[in-house]
Amino acid sequence: MMSKAPECAMYVYPWDVIDQGAESLSDELAEIGIRTLSIASSYHAGHFVQPRGKRRRTYFPEDGVVYFEPSSRLWQNAEISPRPAAQLAEGNALRDLIVLRDRGGLAVSCWTVCLHNTRLGLRHPGHVTRNAFGDPNVYSLCPSSPAARQYARHLVSDLVTQFGPDCIEIETPGFMRFTHGYHHEKDGLGLTAKQEFLLSICFCEHCRTRAAAQHVDAENAASSVRRILDAAFATETPAHDDGEFGEVGYAALDNASGLSAYLALRGRTVSTLIGELRDEIAGRSRLMIITEPQSWREGIDLAAASLASDGIATLGYGQTPKELAAMLAGMRELIGPAKELAVALRPFVPEISQAPAFTDLAVAAVQGGASRLHFYNYGLIPASRLKWIAAAVQAATVPS
Repeated sequence: MMSKAPECAMYVYPWDVIDQGAESLSDELAEIGIRTLSIASSYHAGHFVQPRGKRRRTYFPEDGVVYFEPSSRLWQNAEISPRPAAQLAEGNALRDLIVLRDRGGLAVSCWTVCLHNTRLGLRHPGHVTRNAFGDPNVYSLCPSSPAARQYARHLVSDLVTQFGPDCIEIETPGFMRFTHGYHHEKDGLGLTAKQEFLLSICFCEHCRTRAAAQHVDAENAASSVRRILDAAFATETPAHDDGEFGEVGYAALDNASGLSAYLALRGRTVSTLIGELRDEIAGRSRLMIITEPQSWREGIDLAAASLASDGIATLGYGQTPKELAAMLAGMRELIGPAKELAVALRPFVPEISQAPAFTDLAVAAVQGGASRLHFYNYGLIPASRLKWIAAAVQAATVPS
């Protein structure tokens, strides 16, 4: 017997809502058991194949824009402020879904990419993350930066005040990884998982200021990272010294001088930002944090993040049903029984090749402790594959 039936949501892009029509799209998804539409309200660049697109079959969204008109009053004195998408000239998808919701339609969640913003990073290089060598990561605003934190707070406040969504799902509230799919990413060295993580640790001036205030030696930690990476950069072939790094995370770095205290500070930086976002919402909406299964890579402490929010949304991609259930059971143990635990599943080929395999994943997710199933993504799959989602929803929401 499975636990309580999960709520089911679908991730959608604004351009898909406009192409299909808000009412038509909502009706189509309601028929297969979807109860929430999670629409991108702040998003990054990409190149998407649109199998069911009526106006476009491929699409390059603008980088680092928001899909609503920001409040001029709220942002007038902000150092970092958002840019509304040009696509709004075609229609305001978020507003249309909220109108339908208020008439008794599907719930609406604002899927909000937070600190991952190359447009803003290029415009505000003093507020991006920087590695131990001082090199900037222009795609990632730093959660230690006061201006970046204000940007994040204003973003959720603007959404809640203007639209009153049922939930805000925050993606990238922490320190982004070095490897994340940036345009034409190149690595001829062959970075190991440990080396990639070390290259992801931020030592910008804002992180160093926070460290000094808490009596943590940032330069000692940075020196340790540089020493390890310089040795790696000098090798002819990669030294696969990861050991249990992927499983135990920070514990695998305990022997690196000065890193433990610095990495703990990193986690507190993100947890306090999440708390600030929760305070900004002030009970007007639910707040969920989207993170990868190994959230510590982004400086996200699952237990602390769940305490500062209404729950966690994680990714269930590329896993077997057994692996997915075990991962979610571990996360459920960390965050406790009262918090929401969502998992995103995607019916992408060749990752999933048949409907029964997708159903097995959905059932395993619920058995592992997921209270919500989030399906990714309406516009990226052919219409016929909605039947896979329908079958998964049916199997996961009806007790066996």
